[in-house]
Amino acid sequence: MKRSFVPAVLLLGASVAGVILSTPGAQAAERPIRWNTGGAVWSTHQQPITTFLATGEITDRGLLDGIYLSGWTADEIRAGMNKPYSVDFLSVANFLYSAPGVQFLDEQTRSYVPYWTLKQDAVVALRSAIMADALDGSISSAGILAALPVDFRLADTDSFDGKQNVCDRVRATTPAQSTSLLSWYVFLPSCIQARQVAVASPSQASTSGTPQRPVKGMW
Repeated sequence: MKRSFVPAVLLLGASVAGVILSTPGAQAAERPIRWNTGGAVWSTHQQPITTFLATGEITDRGLLDGIYLSGWTADEIRAGMNKPYSVDFLSVANFLYSAPGVQFLDEQTRSYVPYWTLKQDAVVALRSAIMADALDGSISSAGILAALPVDFRLADTDSFDGKQNVCDRVRATTPAQSTSLLSWYVFLPSCIQARQVAVASPSQASTSGTPQRPVKGMW
């Protein structure tokens, strides 16, 4: 079966377009997490997350509950979300714009979706945030979250069950670690790093989804 190849220059152009739309200084999400799970609905704004990641101080009840339900300690979540992973911008684009990459993004937005359009724009919005963060050759959970172009919700309504597909099932072993939003955020960058596809030349970009060897993670 033949694979279709996308010229790297087209990927770069599409990626840069996504970056422009999702640069934190231009159009970052004000409420990157709207908790629609449990007995109450609560919006966590960007500032309490920034404060927690910088100092460890928890000033938001939704964030507090999210950490409690994550399966990890607050210190582990903070360290995991701040950890940088080296990537190649074009190699990340090469994966995320491929068919396996789109499937990956679709699976990774199981219940965490744009607030208004839900799954309709989930793949595009998450990809935009990842590419914006990857522009400097490094990605992290904190960077991806800060680059979300629209508000996101963790949905537990209709066709959503409030669970995420945490991509590293080797280190995420408990039900909470395997399905919680903050655990998902911790492992997302390492999984992207492992799946980025090196570009052989400007005129030939492999769209294979075969993972490369990842750099050893935090734990």
